[in-house]
Amino acid sequence: MTRQHILQAVAEHDTRGADAFLDVYGFEPVPEYALLHEGHSYDARAVLGVAHRFATGRLATPDDFHGGMQDAVAILRRRGFEVSEPVSAVRAPAAAKTRAPRAARAPRAAAGPASAARAAAAREVAPKVCPTCSMALPATGVCDTCS
Repeated sequence: MTRQHILQAVAEHDTRGADAFLDVYGFEPVPEYALLHEGHSYDARAVLGVAHRFATGRLATPDDFHGGMQDAVAILRRRGFEVSEPVSAVRAPAAAKTRAPRAARAPRAAAGPASAARAAAAREVAPKVCPTCSMALPATGVCDTCS
């Protein structure tokens, strides 16, 4: 699931409104975990579940969050979003955790700003979406469901 899928879910949340968005997809509000985007607050679990639908065609239901909200929060943060958490859920600092040391990586070749921008663009390519059913379109550009 990409940042674009999450932004699509946020846009749908804005269109429907918070209560209707939660009702349509069967999510109960979890106000302790809020996705913060452009000055607005969104239910992080519901947005992530709907973003999963945009990415795969299948809604991630509340029962699919096996790792709890910490995994959902981690996914959203890796995609560049800010997520608020209750104080009791904040993890211990990384230095306090005991982990096995990682193997050293080979150094990367020096890259200029242009190659860094191309690499970032390649990672975040927004999929084309069917205007009728909101499913991601295959490479042919023709929706398998609606064609």
